[in-house]
Amino acid sequence: MAKRTANKLMLIGWDAADWKVINPMLDAGLMPTLEKMINEGVMGNLATLDPPLSPMLWTSIATGKRPYKHGIHGFTEPDASGKGIRPVYNTGRKVKAVWNMLQHHGFKSHVVGWWPSHPAEPIDGVTVSNFYQKARGPIDEPWPMADDTVHPPDKAELFAKLRVHPGEMTAQHILPFVPNAAKVDQTKDRRLGAVAKILADASSIHSAATYIAEHEDWDFLAVYHDAIDHFCHGFMKFHPPQMPNIPDNLFETYKDVVVAAYRFHDMMLERMLELAGEDTTVMLISDHGFHPDHLRPKALPKEPAAPALEHSPYGIFVLRGPGIRKDERIYGASILDVTPTVLTLFGLPVARDMDGNALVNCFDEPVDLSVIDSWEKVPGPCGQHPPDRKEDAYANQQALEQLIELGYVERPGEDIEKAVRKTVNENEFYLARAYIDGGQNSEAIPILERLFSENPDQTRYGVRLARCYQSVGKVSECRRVVDALKEHRIKAGKEKPTAGMHLLEGSLLLSENKPRKALAEFQAAEKLAPDTPKLSLQIGRGFAQLRQWDEAERAFQKEIQHDPESAAAWHGLGLALLRRHKAEEALEPLLNAVGLTYHFPFAHYHLGEALAHLGEYERSAEAFEVCLRMAPGVNKARKWLEELYRDHLNDPVKAAQYGKAITANTTGEMIVVSGLPRSGTSMMMQMLDKGGLPVFTDGIRGADDSNPKGYYEHEAVKALMRNKQFLNEAEGKAIKVVSHLLMHLPARFHYKVIFMERDMNEVLQSQHRMLMRDGKAKEDTIPLRLASAFQQNLDKVRGWIPEQSHVDALYMPHAEVIQDPKAAAEKIAAFLGKEMDTEAMAAVVDRSLHREKA
Repeated sequence: MAKRTANKLMLIGWDAADWKVINPMLDAGLMPTLEKMINEGVMGNLATLDPPLSPMLWTSIATGKRPYKHGIHGFTEPDASGKGIRPVYNTGRKVKAVWNMLQHHGFKSHVVGWWPSHPAEPIDGVTVSNFYQKARGPIDEPWPMADDTVHPPDKAELFAKLRVHPGEMTAQHILPFVPNAAKVDQTKDRRLGAVAKILADASSIHSAATYIAEHEDWDFLAVYHDAIDHFCHGFMKFHPPQMPNIPDNLFETYKDVVVAAYRFHDMMLERMLELAGEDTTVMLISDHGFHPDHLRPKALPKEPAAPALEHSPYGIFVLRGPGIRKDERIYGASILDVTPTVLTLFGLPVARDMDGNALVNCFDEPVDLSVIDSWEKVPGPCGQHPPDRKEDAYANQQALEQLIELGYVERPGEDIEKAVRKTVNENEFYLARAYIDGGQNSEAIPILERLFSENPDQTRYGVRLARCYQSVGKVSECRRVVDALKEHRIKAGKEKPTAGMHLLEGSLLLSENKPRKALAEFQAAEKLAPDTPKLSLQIGRGFAQLRQWDEAERAFQKEIQHDPESAAAWHGLGLALLRRHKAEEALEPLLNAVGLTYHFPFAHYHLGEALAHLGEYERSAEAFEVCLRMAPGVNKARKWLEELYRDHLNDPVKAAQYGKAITANTTGEMIVVSGLPRSGTSMMMQMLDKGGLPVFTDGIRGADDSNPKGYYEHEAVKALMRNKQFLNEAEGKAIKVVSHLLMHLPARFHYKVIFMERDMNEVLQSQHRMLMRDGKAKEDTIPLRLASAFQQNLDKVRGWIPEQSHVDALYMPHAEVIQDPKAAAEKIAAFLGKEMDTEAMAAVVDRSLHREKA
């Protein structure tokens, strides 16, 4: 085992806690306990996952794994009979939680209120499930506790007595939250009852946690509070500054609730730290944030889990204790890193099948990490439920009511079968989103295809599917889905596009290499809804495609003003500055991008590029290596590393390793026909087509007098410098790429290049005759000065190709093809290593079309 840093560890979860609320309160001295904890340790953002739904997130926190690995996919699930729905149980969790891992090594753990944690797991300690605190009836009625709420069962009666009922909340409890409570007409406004209920629930959890901390032996204590999330969903709309749609009287009545909720949590934290003692490591986290500012949605759509749209992408992280740095900020942390960090604090290994990493930058000394393949392979009892665990449906309805009241789920209708199907669909939708968030788009596509085909009225299914296809470069499939969405809207009598549809269409047009049309769509969206999220980000991307870097910079800055936590906007700004040769100015936005979202491979890539331009070669190499760890397919990072280690860091061995790795990490092959315009590239594409190879063309540019047999081109290739996504569709096919664009082909593919060579005078004459036929040139104006520029391009390509380990080239003289097409066809087939119809290939060659001769 590695060195153990923590004597004991207390993990406290505040669902939805957000630095944007906390920081002003710290400045005002309103959270003294948290401020002291920050000064004694480290703090930072904690990036969430998508979808930002608490049962999925807190299970990822407890396991270090994404939802498609741990198995919890929503708020509700079909019950054991399959004939009804219930709140999600932890019996659906497919992997061990951190308390199970700790038990393998004899550490005593207790878990209070984790979501989901019902039925209580039989760990070597106390488990109090998330059903524990919920009270449905009035205080004078019996308040039974569901079976399996507490483990061990013989402690159930004790913990039942520790609960706090909403009916016990007095005016003294409510007034700090609502100073004008006496003026509220509770027959019409039931919000005071909501305050009492949330406060009582939090008090029950705190009561159970403090009892365990004080009276039980423990090495690890995990406590989860949902109160901040519930207070925010109910009252953030009243939080200052006043939103335009909030009446003055309601604003004045409830504007203090959110701040009071945070102050209450600071008071609970004070008691927990007191019980923990100075030698205990304490970690305070939240699974996501909650927009407290202009990013608050003015209205929520009528769809399941709509309240999650109020969540912001960054939670909080604070860690203090022995061996932890003091008064420092850390960057790039994710909720997936919590369990690996807890294991490291206990000197235990992190598993390779976890999606997170230990936050080693929290420690004041270097940490010797140990690693195992998987905790699932560790034998022995660990407090998990047995495989044949029977499930008790008692009290499901009580917890389900809570989710209904919060707006997370709809009330099941009379048609139970329909309700079950709806629940299954929602959970599959969340699973697909989790796959997308984890970069597993190929797993998400079939799920979304089924959901959208069966539910064409659910626009959100179609939008996610379209964006999923777009992200993997399947632009034609994306277009099919977007057109289907438009058609359905027209059938539904909604012919006028929304801002969201304009944004989706514009995003697709960017992928189709039509940035000017895309910008027109974005401008239309801006007229309809100027505050549309990520609109300025997309406008910036449009200008970036056009290489109008000044305009792109302004758009990205506008997005940052709207949302300073947009890692994508900071990255866009850094790239715009980098492309304007302002590498030093680009550093700060690129560092901000990786600070906000550490798992952002292309932000690390461009950071490496900026550092290389500034001569900081070691830091540049580090950035490119981080990029490759996150995205092993980014071969151009290997190309940079090969050059850095060869030319600047004096390490030829590493340079050679990266050079070989480029070839080893190509993902597919395509055949590229290249050369100067009018060098015979169209003829060669025709030969490959007739020889039996699939060709990548779109037929937009038809045959004409200059090329009677067709051009065999694809419009997307023209924008190769700015957009390479379309190449995924060209894999395994022959594609025509003019020589000036050849060096912009990404290194992730292996290319077999057939490079057409033709006498320069013939090329210039042929180009000139073509322009004359199009009315773009005069008889006597052959621009001979182009010969020098074209020759420079050819020399550059000839120098570039031998340096590319992922490129094989056959230089094919145009005259040779014209003179002996059969021999040329056989030579090409041999180079490609394919069985081809060489007779048909040779028949393509028409000597009568060789009209310009040297």
